[in-house]
Amino acid sequence: MSKFIASIVMPSYNSASTIVDSIKSVQQQDYPHWELLITDDGSTDNTVELVRKLASEDPRISIEVNPVNSGAGFSRNQSINRSKGKYIAFLDADDLWLPNKLSTQVAFMEQTGAVFTYTGYQKFSQAGMEGEIIPPTRVTHNQLLYGCVIGCLTVMFNAEVLGRQTMPLIRKRQDMGLWLKLLKLCDAAHGIPQVLAHYRTDTGMSQNKLNAARYQWPLYREVVGLSWLQSTWYFGWYAVNGFIKNRK
Repeated sequence: MSKFIASIVMPSYNSASTIVDSIKSVQQQDYPHWELLITDDGSTDNTVELVRKLASEDPRISIEVNPVNSGAGFSRNQSINRSKGKYIAFLDADDLWLPNKLSTQVAFMEQTGAVFTYTGYQKFSQAGMEGEIIPPTRVTHNQLLYGCVIGCLTVMFNAEVLGRQTMPLIRKRQDMGLWLKLLKLCDAAHGIPQVLAHYRTDTGMSQNKLNAARYQWPLYREVVGLSWLQSTWYFGWYAVNGFIKNRK
């Protein structure tokens, strides 16, 4: 059995200003049995040098570099494919975890048998802390089609049960594509209504996520395989729910 219970997937691209803090938030976990798998997408700043220095000091950290820029989904998949842990978790190079994130989530999954979980998180920027996002305690495949209530930085799934599932190779919304794939393999995802992560809103990676709406239609049509009528229905609700969420 691998000594790593949790495999943490982190894509990076020109993340030198934030990635050290993100990595330190992993190193400060009160649960030590993790590996951090970073795949850099061809950074032109000193992201790779910073990570390699930290990796030389902590053997639980590893980095690979894509030969060409291929997108966050591809980078995450590279990390998933080389993971060894029972559980796979996600953290972007500009976000942070609270010290009890892994211990709380692993304990919940071990105790309940849940195979796909997520938690609450808090938004923040250089200006300070912003609103908290407390997700529903349960979401099914059909419910998720109405709008993504699962924060990528909070997800953990059991790869021994569900397999080392990868994200669809689309430029945006690849995380939601994976959640929908996982929900085809289990009855529901289970939420922990507790803030265990901090989501940064004022960096390029987070700002780009705000442009993801135009990728939602091809997600419905090409990845999920919905009909034109079904896609229209869910896209309308997705737009409404997104408007409500962004006003909070």
